[in-house]
This record gives sequence, structure tokens and C-alpha cells, in this order.
Amino acid sequence: MREALWYERLGDGRVRCLLCPWRCILEPGQAGVCGVRKCEDGRLVTLIYGLVTSVAIDPIEKKPLFHFYPGAPILSISTVGCNFKCPWCQNWHISQAKPGEVAADYIEPERIVALMKEYEVPFLAFTYNEPIIWYEYVIDTARLAKKSGGKVVLVTNGHINPAPLEELVKYVDAANVDVKAFSQATYAKYIHGKLDAVLEAIKIMKDRGVHVETTYLVIPGINDGEEEFRKMVRWHLEELGPDTPLHISRFYPAYKFADRPSTPVEKLARFWELARGEGLHYVYVGNVPGHSGAYTYCPSCGKPVIKRMGFEIFEWNLTEDNRCRFCGASVAVVGHRWRARTRWPFL
Repeated sequence: MREALWYERLGDGRVRCLLCPWRCILEPGQAGVCGVRKCEDGRLVTLIYGLVTSVAIDPIEKKPLFHFYPGAPILSISTVGCNFKCPWCQNWHISQAKPGEVAADYIEPERIVALMKEYEVPFLAFTYNEPIIWYEYVIDTARLAKKSGGKVVLVTNGHINPAPLEELVKYVDAANVDVKAFSQATYAKYIHGKLDAVLEAIKIMKDRGVHVETTYLVIPGINDGEEEFRKMVRWHLEELGPDTPLHISRFYPAYKFADRPSTPVEKLARFWELARGEGLHYVYVGNVPGHSGAYTYCPSCGKPVIKRMGFEIFEWNLTEDNRCRFCGASVAVVGHRWRARTRWPFL
């Protein structure tokens, strides 16, 4: 255990955590909603500093990030816990676990950066579970990774207060943020979070120069209403701009929603058309390998400039300065296509 950042003492041994919008008030011995930040002896401590449950090398498209160094390998790490309670979580075995309930290793930040160098992977993702609740370790590791020339990615639910986020984004290059629904009622009933806080966090990241992509997992009967989705798309267009990618992902049964049907592909295709019709340039159908909605299309001439099968790129029609080979229009891709081979295969 080590002392956490972002809290205040309230007296009588109690503390208030200031990291996320829950602002949990904790009695001695009590943990917050996330299960990993605890009141001990009048201090807030983190129970998961250095506690790593997963280490893998993924294609960056798996995060998903389609417009940030396409094809790059990214070292991906996780811990346990989350400040949301999504009943459909694909990674519930770690996101809903408490410290000690799943296998984990203690890995110092320096060792993570050493792994990046050893396997020639200059990208690091905090992913699989919620990185915000791992705040102290993420900050320390990201700072070292940036210092060594690496780039840092968050895959996050965005449920964080503005002040700690402002400090965190100093060390973040790109983020994929899940928008779970575009209804506070849905957030309250199923997720136990605050939509407005998530939207504010996304805007802060964008305003501070973080490359942002968003994901909307379409769950039948929960957030698949066309008007709700249209409102989300219009917010996305107005606040993030037409060049910010949106991933529309297919739901598969999992966790407490194991008895629910998968999202119809026709629904995803309809939402893809709707989002593009509203003015978004880069919209993607996710979790449907082989679907042409996973291609990047030139916003000027409409021709496919990046074709993907799953997470793999099989056709590339951009110039070295990320212009369409067909019409010369600029395509909003950060960085170059990654062609270097790593010492590890994707895991």
C-alpha cells in the first residue's frame, strides 16, 4: 500500500477521495466504489500500486485506435477494479475483482519501461480494466515512458474529476474513451456513473491535445435507440469535431448480460450510415471482422484509404504525409504507418 493522491482528510479518521465524480467519503477500513482505494489511519491509500494482472503486446487497433500510428504494436497492461459496474463488461473477471482475488504480479514502473525497450515497442497502453483508479501507478509509469521517448495511451471510461485529469493528460498521447450510453438514466441504472462527467473529461482531453477516439458499444434494449444515438453523434460533432473517430461496436453476451442477444449487424450498419450522414468523417463498425465499416474512407473523394480485416491492415492508400493517393486530400491520421517488426508476436 502507498498513500494515494487526490483526497482530503475530514477528521475522525475519515477521508474524501477526490479522484473521480463519486467523491467517496470513507470511514477507517472502508474502500471506495472502485474497491482499490481505502481509508487507513486517516489516510487514503491505493491497494494496487504496481499490481499488474495482464501484460500483452497488442496491435494498436485493438484499443481501438485507428488514427494513431496505424499498425503499431503496443505494450498493454492492466490491474484490478473499476469505478463503474457495467453488467455487460467483457473483462469483468478483473474489472469487478478486488485486490487478491485474481493472480497478479508486482511490477515497478521502471520494469514496464524496460520491457518497452527490450521488445522494441515504444507504445504503452493502460487498458483491459479502468486505468483511472490506478492513477498513481499510471502517472509514475507514464512519466517514465514519456521520458524514454515512448507514447502513452489510455483506454478509459472517462469517469474522472477535472483537476486530476489535468495532471494526468500531461503524460498521455492518445485515448479511447467509452461512451456507454447517451442517457444519464442509463448511466444511473446500469453503470453507476455520471454521463456529464465523462463528456467533460473527453472535452478536456481533446482541448489539451490528446488524440481522442470514442467508442459506443451498442447493446440491444439498453442504448440502441436511434434518437439517443443521434444525440450522441451530434454532441460528438459539435464538441470534438468531424475528424475525431467514432467506433460503433457490436455487443456480445457477457457477465450479467450473458443471456442477451448480440447486436444485429444491420443495426450497426444503420448507425454507421447515420453518423456519417450527420457529418462525422471517420466512423467504424467494431467487433465485426471483415465488415467494410472498419475501413477508413477519404472524406473528400470517398474512396477507401485504409482497409482492415479485424485488427490487421491489408491495404494502404495514403502517402507518406497521410494524404489520399486518389485525390490528394489530407486524412486525419496521427503519425506514420508502423512497419518495423517487433521481437514479440501480438499476444
